[in-house]
Amino acid sequence: MAKENTMQEESGQDKKAAKKAAKLAKQEEKAAKQKEKRRKQLEKAGVSPEEITKALEHDAEYEEEGGSRLAVFLVTTVIIVIWLAILALLVKMDVGGFGSTVLKPLLKDVPYINKILPDTVSEGEQSTELSTESPYSTLDEAVSRIKELEIELQNAKNATADSQSRNEELEGQSAQLEEYKAKEAAFEELKQKFDEEVVFSDKAPDINEYKVFYESIDPANAEVIYKQVIEQQQKDTQLEEYVNMYSSMKPKQAAAIFDTMTNDLKLVAKILQAMEPDASASILGAMNAETAAKLTKIMNPSES
Repeated sequence: MAKENTMQEESGQDKKAAKKAAKLAKQEEKAAKQKEKRRKQLEKAGVSPEEITKALEHDAEYEEEGGSRLAVFLVTTVIIVIWLAILALLVKMDVGGFGSTVLKPLLKDVPYINKILPDTVSEGEQSTELSTESPYSTLDEAVSRIKELEIELQNAKNATADSQSRNEELEGQSAQLEEYKAKEAAFEELKQKFDEEVVFSDKAPDINEYKVFYESIDPANAEVIYKQVIEQQQKDTQLEEYVNMYSSMKPKQAAAIFDTMTNDLKLVAKILQAMEPDASASILGAMNAETAAKLTKIMNPSES
């Protein structure tokens, strides 16, 4: 039995040797054919026999060197692949924490390569995941919060609109006051010019002419005129006292008093008209907007 097994093993080895020899013979035959083909090509190209011999020898050396280079390249590649596999295994197992602490922050966003990183979660990532959780436990809470924010936004818009409307109203009143101030200054200039050119000028009527005029009119009419003059003088005196009194006050104090005199705005208008333009403008600016607008309209010379 042992002899039969030995014979079978020898027979198997002979077959392998025969196959190897046949394969080697085929390779040598193929190499001989390629060499002959190469020779014919060089002969057709007109190469000398010596050059052909050198070329064939060079080809043989190159094939042997190429085979050895290929073998070295394959062995080197296999070694590199093995080392890379070992390194990937060490990183995946997070030996020494190198994979999680050094490589993971650098390579976590690189496709395919991040597959070899360990599956651990750092504290920073845990805190980030916790921070992204919704502060609302139910949908109703979120909807309620959205409605509250919408109401706050609408209130802010309304406040902005009211403020803009108030600003426009104040701008309108300021324009009216500037217009009144300009007209008041023009009136004072005209009055001063009239006094200089008519009342107090050298060409003004003589006092005797005034005496002749009053003596020539009817006594009854003269009495009425006299009473009107006296009454007007009293009013002028009283108005002058008002003007002096309110001019000595601060604009806010005078404005507070005038705001209460809504039943006699004509008197307030006369007092303001008799005051200096800057003083009356300051008082109007400190008064209630609605009352100041009414007074401005009363004092407007175009309305009289």
